[in-house]
Amino acid sequence: MSTWEELASAALVGTERRPYQGALLEDAAVEVARRRAGRRPIEVARPEPAPEEERSAVARRAAERLVRIMGGEHERLLPEWLAAAAETGRRVPPYVLPELLERGRRDRSIRVHLGVLAGQRGRWLAAQNPAWAYLLEEPTGETWELGGAADRLAHLRALRAADPAQARELLESTWERETPDDRAEFVEALADGLSMDDEPFLEEALDDRRREVRQAAANLLTRLPGSRLSRRMAERVRACLTIAGNVIAIEAPHECDKAMERDGVRPKPPRGLGERAWWLQQIIARAPLAVWGHSPGRLLQMRIHDWDADVKTAWVRAAVLQKDPEWARAMFGWDPIADLLESLPPDEQQELAADFVREHDLDSQLIMVLGGVSSHWREGLATAVLRKIVKVATTQPWNLGELVKLAGEHIDPALFPLAESYSPVESIQQVAALLRFRADMYRELSPEMTSRTSVMRPTKETP
Repeated sequence: MSTWEELASAALVGTERRPYQGALLEDAAVEVARRRAGRRPIEVARPEPAPEEERSAVARRAAERLVRIMGGEHERLLPEWLAAAAETGRRVPPYVLPELLERGRRDRSIRVHLGVLAGQRGRWLAAQNPAWAYLLEEPTGETWELGGAADRLAHLRALRAADPAQARELLESTWERETPDDRAEFVEALADGLSMDDEPFLEEALDDRRREVRQAAANLLTRLPGSRLSRRMAERVRACLTIAGNVIAIEAPHECDKAMERDGVRPKPPRGLGERAWWLQQIIARAPLAVWGHSPGRLLQMRIHDWDADVKTAWVRAAVLQKDPEWARAMFGWDPIADLLESLPPDEQQELAADFVREHDLDSQLIMVLGGVSSHWREGLATAVLRKIVKVATTQPWNLGELVKLAGEHIDPALFPLAESYSPVESIQQVAALLRFRADMYRELSPEMTSRTSVMRPTKETP
């Protein structure tokens, strides 16, 4: 038989230049198989067995439902299932871990629950696969110095939640070396735990070369009524404002100077909006709402000369930026947007949303408003939404499907009997079916169900 060197030489230069007796490719295939068969296997150290589990597993039916969800059945419920399961303090069974860890690799939003749910076996698996090593990461200085942008941002947010001052000091220590894109995201991370202690750093960030960084810093300083930026914006609004009796007179700015730009005012307006209106909206949005001297309800009853829509648009933006419940409540009546609801407690969110659903046609705005309401919707909002579905079901508008999904995913699942008995309309029964699915999901995760049908295996599980 020809040697490997002869075969390789003939293949490289061609059989015309180096004649070969026989079938070159067939002989090469045989030689490859022979060489592989005779090669000694590489010695690989056997990993240590997985540690014993410290937590019980969820019930068998709960685990089966998780598999169904990950398989595509109501897949949008996966975050809800994970959050509910993590609250029980139990883990998932080993056979779902590979798929779950792989999803965590692709979707950072679910990682927050995997530390509890993966258990010891999950951490053992993560140590075997670098792609799942995120499960083992702990907030360390090394992560901040050597990690990728996403890991560093996650580290900063975790540290900010635990120790706001330490997180800010860490960011300050590397600020000059950060990329413009990273600086903007890192500034936004300071929203958690924001206080006047952050004001000096954010004030300096207003001098950043990157507009997005200046905007992010200005947005946070707007939430601090005592900040220097808030005081400067208040002075600018006072220079434009005169209130006499029931009339608000406004003289919009005639220019956008460098000081205004530094404070986050963008000089170029969006298409269709004049420069002065744009500058006016921005300074009002960033000025403390107390500068107006009256309640929002009283101000909305006043007459505004020339700039009525621009002033009210700015009030909406100010209520959102400053997270002021009184202003958010009042401005929702003028411009019902989901961002305003974030400043209100869940009960009030649902009351306002229910009124809006009753009075408003099914359109994209209604969908967005409902998307901003915290779960679980109670009977008042649930009934308003179910009534709306019945009303529009005969016409089958394009967004009916999204409304049905929102209802099924956000109504309190304990209300599934209400939906089942509400109407035989197919769309309503789809809502009821999804609510029952979620109700069963919570029941399967309950301690009583877990104690009856546990999938926990003997503690000495082998890898």
